[in-house]
Amino acid sequence: MTDSQARIDARYGYSLHDLLAVEAPAAPGDFAEFWTARYRAARAVDPVARMRASGDTGPAGTRLWDIEFTSTDGLRLGGWLSLPADGQVERGLVVGHGYGGRAAPEAEVPVERAAVLFLTARGLPVRGEQPGLPTRGGTHVLHGIDHRDRYVHGGCVADTWCAVSALVQLVPEAAARIDYLGGSFGGGIGALALPWDDRIHAACLVVPSFGNHPLRVTLPCTGSGESVRLYALDHPEVLEVLRYFDAAAAAGFITIPTHVGLALADPAVPPPGQFAVHNGLAGVRERFLLTAGHLEYPGREAEGRALLADQRRFLSRSWGAAS
Repeated sequence: MTDSQARIDARYGYSLHDLLAVEAPAAPGDFAEFWTARYRAARAVDPVARMRASGDTGPAGTRLWDIEFTSTDGLRLGGWLSLPADGQVERGLVVGHGYGGRAAPEAEVPVERAAVLFLTARGLPVRGEQPGLPTRGGTHVLHGIDHRDRYVHGGCVADTWCAVSALVQLVPEAAARIDYLGGSFGGGIGALALPWDDRIHAACLVVPSFGNHPLRVTLPCTGSGESVRLYALDHPEVLEVLRYFDAAAAAGFITIPTHVGLALADPAVPPPGQFAVHNGLAGVRERFLLTAGHLEYPGREAEGRALLADQRRFLSRSWGAAS
């Protein structure tokens, strides 16, 4: 940890009033064109999804399966799929993960009678690891960052779309209603994926990363953003690439209902970036305030249960198809 990280004020001097006033940066003129082209390429991929009984434990009342599917660039990724024990599926949910990757499924999810796919993005532990791709967040976040067509985050977004394809292939009835849930890394990657995929009806993002890069690179942190901040000091031209991978800019294209868990203090994902994502959303939005993110604090478990209950309420609504 650097001296600047050790001195971090996890609130960064922002009050709630200040955070709610943080704006999203303008997207490049060809932002939608760039992402829709990548989405079309991902939709053209046959995921060749496979499943087998898992030795791991899934959410209560479910049966768990190990899965594999193909994403763009011919990468074969792994994950988990939980299904109701009685086999009655009414909906689907794709669940992202943080920058540490995923070692197992979550014990609880905010939906019932659902086919839930827990994906692992390319390069990240334990089922997304690939030759030539870094596995640690601080180096993964820089992989290919000098060119928008090679930046690893573009591939991670495609992994999310291909995970939706895999879910539909494995459990066709899940297509009736698919939602997305992702936190931190998964929140930011989810925000980049959501505008273009009309198979997703609603989403829950928690402490989303990658929001407002021009502001983020001015804020020392303990997360992957610190690697980007330090890199940008010597390579300021990278900010032009990052304009295409800004979760807050993407939020302006998200028209589906979106619930966002937002931390008032967070040393890993600075709150101004999180709120920039929330504030930039173009569709119906709801927020849930957390005392902190990426920190231990009294009452954290109770807040986590309250957040899960609020997500459950949100996703129980009949939002209808994505616009």
